[in-house]
Amino acid sequence: MSNIDLKQHEREQSRWLILSVLNAARPIGTNEGLILSTIQSVLPGVTQQELRREMTYLEDRKLIEISQQHTGTWFGKLSRYGVDLVEYTVPVDPGIARPPRYW
Repeated sequence: MSNIDLKQHEREQSRWLILSVLNAARPIGTNEGLILSTIQSVLPGVTQQELRREMTYLEDRKLIEISQQHTGTWFGKLSRYGVDLVEYTVPVDPGIARPPRYW
């Protein structure tokens, strides 16, 4: 696997992890600090800038909603479609490394 493939896989895995963390934080959502620390436990090299880039990608796809707290920290929350995606009730488009359904 080339370096480009590894970076793409890391981005796609990061997107799935973001969705998974926000699913666990439903219905309130959570801040980027918690999301980043969770992702870094799996992918240690992920930075805040990379996290924000992937959160923006997911927001553009209408899977999450991002708001900014008064401190400048980002806050994420799953959208209705994002909930459907993590619950495996809709198909996943390319770009997100959702594991296969095992049940």
